[in-house]
Amino acid sequence: MYKLIFTIALLFTIGSINAQSEENEIRQALQLYIDGSSYNDPEKISEPFYEDVQMFLSKKDQPIYILSISEYASLFEKREKGKFNGRVGKILFVDQENDIALAKAEILITEENLRFIDMFILKKLEDGWKIISKAATLMPEE
Repeated sequence: MYKLIFTIALLFTIGSINAQSEENEIRQALQLYIDGSSYNDPEKISEPFYEDVQMFLSKKDQPIYILSISEYASLFEKREKGKFNGRVGKILFVDQENDIALAKAEILITEENLRFIDMFILKKLEDGWKIISKAATLMPEE
């Protein structure tokens, strides 16, 4: 009986450790994007994305603004790489099931009084967790 209880407890512990590891990997991918966009690093911006992903963004006077990840990353190319640009990102939550995940982040640009909410879909591939979709909305001023 004790062996059964021990085995069950061990399996729950291993499952919990694996889930924490997966969430950490997802958070690392998201943080790479956040850091890249905060410090003008197009390579860091692009790295966690699956190739040719389209981003669905907010832009004044357009109902939907669609850019590929390479187009988005190129917006940061003319800025000084490694210099903080005022974008502060924070991962709000991650929800992972098997090899897919949803995540939400908040991006603040305080100089312009802007607050964005980014929603991500991620998929675990052979080379790790990749962002396969991103949508962003500009939140109304409070």
